[in-house]
Amino acid sequence: MDIALRAIVLFTFVFFVTRLIGRRELSSLEPFDIILLVVVGDAIQQGLTQADVSVTGAIIAVSVFALAQVGVSYLHFRVPRLRPLLDGEPIVVWEDGKPIERNMRRERLTTEDLAEAARQSQIASLEDVRWAVLERNGRLSFIPKS
Repeated sequence: MDIALRAIVLFTFVFFVTRLIGRRELSSLEPFDIILLVVVGDAIQQGLTQADVSVTGAIIAVSVFALAQVGVSYLHFRVPRLRPLLDGEPIVVWEDGKPIERNMRRERLTTEDLAEAARQSQIASLEDVRWAVLERNGRLSFIPKS
């Protein structure tokens, strides 16, 4: 039971840490980020199971994490009011040729980041963009001026 309680606490902690990190950072993992995730995973495992190295302890820990994920997914599906908390909301970061500084600063985006993403979407210049939206999954989408 101790492992299950630890798993719930650590799942909640990791969930909120990933929300704090920001969706843009999580959408494009660099090699250093992957290494960091492995190190964090190892640190969590040590706090999760303490000295328990049994297969049963590992099964309990993984099962609780899986059930917690299914529970969060179910809440997301059944309780629409929780969706902004669980997933976030799309954020407009560029409107009619001008950056929305407050939103860009909050998401730690630069104009160069937007220009690069626009080029990858076959948009030559940010002047051609009516809206740029940072989606819930961390990707930028662009609505060109007509």
